[in-house]
Order: sequence, then C-alpha cells, then structure tokens
Amino acid sequence: MDRNAFWIEVLLLVGISQAIFSSLLVLAKKEKSIADKILAAWLILMAIEFLTLIIDLNWIGKPLLSSSFLLVNPAFYFYVKSLTQKCFKLKPIYMLHLVPFVFFEVSAYIVQETIMMTDFFREDTTFGFRIFFGVTNLISLFSYNLSSIFMLHRHRHEVYNEFSSIDVNRNLAWVFFIVVFYSVYWLSLIIISLFSIAFAELRFFPLLINYSVMLLLIYVLGFYGLGQKIVSLQNGTDNEGKKEKYANSTLTDVQKQLIKSTILDFFEKNKPYLDADFNMDSFSESTGIPKHQLTEVLSTEMQQNFFSFVNKHRIEAVKKMLVDPENLYSIEAIAYDCGFNSKSAFYSVFKKQEGCTPNYWKELNH
Repeated sequence: MDRNAFWIEVLLLVGISQAIFSSLLVLAKKEKSIADKILAAWLILMAIEFLTLIIDLNWIGKPLLSSSFLLVNPAFYFYVKSLTQKCFKLKPIYMLHLVPFVFFEVSAYIVQETIMMTDFFREDTTFGFRIFFGVTNLISLFSYNLSSIFMLHRHRHEVYNEFSSIDVNRNLAWVFFIVVFYSVYWLSLIIISLFSIAFAELRFFPLLINYSVMLLLIYVLGFYGLGQKIVSLQNGTDNEGKKEKYANSTLTDVQKQLIKSTILDFFEKNKPYLDADFNMDSFSESTGIPKHQLTEVLSTEMQQNFFSFVNKHRIEAVKKMLVDPENLYSIEAIAYDCGFNSKSAFYSVFKKQEGCTPNYWKELNH
C-alpha cells in the first residue's frame, strides 16, 4: 500500500470511531432537540463516508469519485436552520437534499470513476460526468453555505432583542466561525487540487487535506454540539431597517410614549438588569406588554435593542459603585453584582459604551 494511502486509512479509521462516538454522546442527552438528532445523523453519515473511502482503497484499489461536501453542505444548512428557527420541523421531503450525494456515490461505483485530480480533466467517456460533478459541488457550496451564513447573521441580530446576556451558545458564534472557515477551506482546496494536477506525487495530498479537515470538523461538532441548546427567539426581531419594518405599526404615538414610560419606570423601580438571566420573556411577563411592542418602542423611540438597553443600565450601576468611596469590592465582583455573567462580556460592553477600560475609567473618576 502506498505510504500516503496508509496514512489516509489511519485518518479514516480515527474519523469513523470519533464520528460514531460523538453521535452516541449527542443521542445520550436527556433532552434531545431536533438539532441534536440532525447532528447525530450527520455524524453517522460522515462515518459512512469515511468507511466508503476505506472500501475503495482496499477492495477497489483506488479512491472513487466522492464528495463529502455534498453531505456537509446540506447538513450544515439544516443544522443551522434547526438552531435558529423556533418552529422548525423535519419533513420527509428534506431527504431530497441528499440526492446529489447519493447519486454521485452510486454513479462512481457504476462507472468506476476515480477522484484523483490528475485524471479529472482527462478527455474520455466520463469527462462530462466529472464536469457535472464539479459544477454540482460549486452550486452546493454557494447555495447552502450562503444561506447558512445569512441565517446566522440574522440570528445574531435577533438575539440582541431577546437576551441581556449573550454567550457563545446563544449567538452561535462557534457555528458562524465554522461555516465561514469551511467556505474558505473549500475554495482553498479547489486551488490545491488544481495545483496537484501538475505533480503526480501530490495526487493524494488534496484527499489527505480534505479528510483531515473533516476529522477536525467531527471533533468540533461533537464538542460544541453536545453543549448547544436551542435559542428560542420571536420571529422578525431584526433591528435592521427598523423604520420600514414598523411603518405599518398599530401603535399610536400616545401608546408608544405610554409604553416607553412603563419601561423606564419598571427599570428604575425594579432594577431587573441586576439579574443576569433577565430576558425579553420575563420583561414582557412583568410589564404585561407583548414582546413585539416592547421591541418596537425600544427600537423606534429609544434607538436601542434590548441587549444594549439593559446593559447600559448595568454599566451605569457599575460606575456608581466604582466611584463609591465605601466600596471595597473588585471591579469583576462589582460587574457580577450588577448583572453581568462573565468578565469578558463586561469588559467588552464597558469599553464599547465608555470608550475605555473599567480600570482606566475608575482612575479618571477618583
């Protein structure tokens, strides 16, 4: 066996075991969401994809034409969709998104088409099949990944209208990073694959790179996906284009001012921002005002979203304690006492609002 083929096989065996192990951990969660089920199925399919390449190398003697991208792209899309859409449900028709992957897997075995880039542009009887394969992969990449990035971008705006404390699970920062990294990697792999055409000794290199990244993806998905929870958001709370969005509002100017007064009075008397878990649901329940009306008034009358409004009050509370001569607590302790749930979140919000660090602000005001 070729030395490169040997290391690829070792990589594949590790990938299979890790994918199966991660999927079992996800399925073992006490409260499984639709996103968890999609992730577990995705990991199992990736294990099968790794297994088919081992079969190719050992029983056929060469890696046949296959694309893990045609599997990963739609899986990523539906995983993101299940995380960001509250009422998402799986439907049998969604299985059609796997048709391109299954079609090329089966067709490759029928025509015995290799995946090696050194043969990709060879003009023979299957040249058209390979070109069709390449075009399908490109369409899959741009359509699914751009859709995933759009959903995540919209979600990251919406989450600021729902929560006063935002962590990596709520804003799905880890998912956004993976989608962007994966897209850049995909384009880079195309360049590497084209480069390998001129050098026969590098024929296994794109394959090794691809499945190495797929293995890394399995580890990341298993690690972060295991702790990921569904983030329930109300639909259509994006703060962008707010003037157009609320053009048909049913609230009169008088009603908006009454709601604004209620909001300000509630914050002054009850200080809800001191609770790190304070969110739009509890805000609406406490005031008796629907969430969409609170969001509208915050956006149009106060030019803020829920996150910035709550954290502005938290920062003001922190500043009062920092200039209090009787205060003996550390800056971090004050931050936690004023509603922040992490040091990094506090420093980020404080610097954004005040233009300097809490330590520097304290020195200037003492």
